[in-house]
Amino acid sequence: MKTLKTITAAVLTVVSFSAFAANGIRNDKLKLSYPAQTYVDAMAHGKINALPEVLDKEIKYTTTHGKKILSFNKAEMLKSIEGIRGVEQNCTTEYNVVESTPTISVVKVTMKYDGFSKITYLNMANTADGWKITSIATSFI
Repeated sequence: MKTLKTITAAVLTVVSFSAFAANGIRNDKLKLSYPAQTYVDAMAHGKINALPEVLDKEIKYTTTHGKKILSFNKAEMLKSIEGIRGVEQNCTTEYNVVESTPTISVVKVTMKYDGFSKITYLNMANTADGWKITSIATSFI
């Protein structure tokens, strides 16, 4: 009987720690920094696997190409970045929260290359599933 109690206690302890660890990971995904860092990881380091989960289903991606403005939806954006999977960009990257309220935020991402920079603004909304990127606007300077 003592062995059964010991085994039961050990199993409950393992289950409790596992649930706590999983909850900790989930809580990190609810923070404003999670989608911003996920975007940076995708664009600068080619780690694109987690990107779809932080993009709103109705996201709009806009970039300038010369004097043209190009716009893409989520599916088009994800298809276009498939080519950077695993590619480490030769740049320094930083992001700053420009403005933030409890429900919406704007984050500026700067990727500095030799001779030019890629500036991206992420508009994000706080949803029941955590912060989601609702629009992305990119320009090269």
